[in-house]
This record gives sequence, C-alpha cells and structure tokens, in this order.
Amino acid sequence: MGVVARRPVAWVAAVVLVLEALGVVLVNALLAEVVDNQHMSLAGLASNAMSRGAWVLGVLAAVYLVVCGVFLVRMALRNRAPGRVGRIVLISCAVVHGVLGALAVGLLGWLAFVAMVVVLALLVWVLVAYGTGEPESRAVAAAEPPAVSA
Repeated sequence: MGVVARRPVAWVAAVVLVLEALGVVLVNALLAEVVDNQHMSLAGLASNAMSRGAWVLGVLAAVYLVVCGVFLVRMALRNRAPGRVGRIVLISCAVVHGVLGALAVGLLGWLAFVAMVVVLALLVWVLVAYGTGEPESRAVAAAEPPAVSA
C-alpha cells in the first residue's frame, strides 16, 4: 500500500505547504500593517523597521515552504526519493513543524497544534514511504551473505 499511496501523499503535502506559504505571507502582511498603523516600537526600534522585518520574515518563510513543496512535487512526478539535499530540506521542514506544533499548543491552542502535526505527519509519511531511494536489488544484494564455494 505504501508504494501506491506515496505519490498522492506527496502531492497533498506539496499543496498543503504552498497553501501554508500563502498563509504565512498573509499573516505577516497583516502584522506589518498593524505595526505600521499603530506606530508601535519595541525597545526604541522604529515601527517601519519592524514592519519591513515582518515582511522579510514572511517572504523568507514562504520561499522556504515553497522550496519544500517543489521537492515534494519532484518526488511525486518522478516517483523517486529525493537526493541528499532534498531529504535534508524536507527533514528540516518536518522538524520545524514539530517545534512549531509544540509551541502552538501554549500560544495558539489545540487547533493550531493539530494543523502543525498534520503537516508533520504528511512530511514524515512521504519521507518514510520513499525511503532512501536505493533500488531494492542493491539493498537485497547487500543484505545477502556471499556464497562460499568449496
């Protein structure tokens, strides 16, 4: 079942990450606008600097999530495990979602926690379903002991 379900799960995870990227940009745009309109400052930092910082953080986080989504789309299209860089990026994305999920419980509530854990589960499912990308023939050949001739 894992081989059959891994392509749709990769597609779903990619779509979820792109939608999450859009949400991150929208939330940071809202925060930037509120800070700019209220002329808030933190420890003397200018409000326009905080507003620009919110925009930059939102765009960088969205780019990161879209890059993760691109790796997932490539996995779904090629039906192969990602390379070393792709695997590292997707694992780091899973770790980020795990940490954000843990923080979300206390700061935002259980619904935000469930959302983060669902994305984490999708990422882990894709990574486990695709495995290391090593063909089975090589894996089986490496596991078999060499034949001893007399």
